[in-house]
Amino acid sequence: MPLYREWSSDAYSLAAIWKIEEPESFFTERTGIISDIKNEKRRMERLAGRFLLKYLKQDFPLLNIYSDEHDKPRINNNDYFFSISHSWPYVAAVVSPYVECGIDIQCWHPRMEALQHKFLSEQEQKLFHNDPKLITLAWSAKEAAYKWQGRRGVEFIDHLPIEKYTDKEHTHEFDIFLQLTAPKMHVQIQGIVKQEFACAYAIHDEILHPSF
Repeated sequence: MPLYREWSSDAYSLAAIWKIEEPESFFTERTGIISDIKNEKRRMERLAGRFLLKYLKQDFPLLNIYSDEHDKPRINNNDYFFSISHSWPYVAAVVSPYVECGIDIQCWHPRMEALQHKFLSEQEQKLFHNDPKLITLAWSAKEAAYKWQGRRGVEFIDHLPIEKYTDKEHTHEFDIFLQLTAPKMHVQIQGIVKQEFACAYAIHDEILHPSF
């Protein structure tokens, strides 16, 4: 059972990371979903993500998932808020009955340093000292904020500026200032850097730190 970690991302939300090692049948049997995605890895990621939602909340209504006008996945009547991310072979998910969610996971990409100008301002780039792992984490932090916000037409440099970045002993914290909300608002993102990946997720009020 390759559950990498399960934790409370804040006082309202449950999160988990799963490493895919099972056959496809493991996920189809536990979700009741048969996917028609042709690419095997993408199909497995989709199934594993939905399995993880069910793992976190046994009563999660998988068959009620739909995309709203901004393509943000939702549940009818917002009975649950949730977010899923995958970067083979890892899948991450967060679920809350009360607050919007955003999570992102990224395995290491050899060209991330060369791509940072596409999503980090010059000032933001200075925060991460060309460290490919921290640059990847910054991408994940902005992705998590983007998913939390849940709207189209977002430019990562212009609309998701990093107001503050703090590197703590076991976690990294970001204050991202959302420019397209009305009114504009700050969202707090917490991130972790592991040997295999970076993961970031939105947090609310009291933080319950995962014991990675």
